[in-house]
Amino acid sequence: MNTPNNKRKRESKQKIEKVFIQLLQTKELNEISVTEICKEAHLNRSTFYANYLDVYDLADKVALDLEQEVFSLYKEERDTKYNSNDFLKLFRHIKENQIFYQTYFKLNKDQNFNGVLLYDTNLSKVFFNDKYVDYHIEFFKAGLNAIIKKWLYNGCKEEPEEIDFIIKEEYKTKNFNF
Repeated sequence: MNTPNNKRKRESKQKIEKVFIQLLQTKELNEISVTEICKEAHLNRSTFYANYLDVYDLADKVALDLEQEVFSLYKEERDTKYNSNDFLKLFRHIKENQIFYQTYFKLNKDQNFNGVLLYDTNLSKVFFNDKYVDYHIEFFKAGLNAIIKKWLYNGCKEEPEEIDFIIKEEYKTKNFNF
């Protein structure tokens, strides 16, 4: 029986996704074909189309899987509505799963990435007198993305604790005099 959770179907999806991620490291999304994926994964095209509409649907599902994984890192905080401002667990996850994050950013899914993280709007309100909080959050998101991308581009040579330190230092309350 071909149920959504059967072992063979899961294994086929894993093969397809693994090959897709490998191809995406050396090619652009629009250069990857279903035929190429199937050939590399040793699967029939019908197996691909039983799981995905096309390569773009596959890309969306790979990105969504990563977003859900990151979302789960902060599940307890979401459930309790408590923001620990703990990005260290995210940085550890990135270091352990570099190729997935590289793929995610290569697919230009950055705008979605920040949607899965929690932001401490209360802290922003305190630091910035409850003014322009949405702008400060956007600034933080862009900075966080830039640091993560730079770290990934450099092969995650620094330890997660070092990246966490950089973020904390950059976003400490400072007396800005321009």
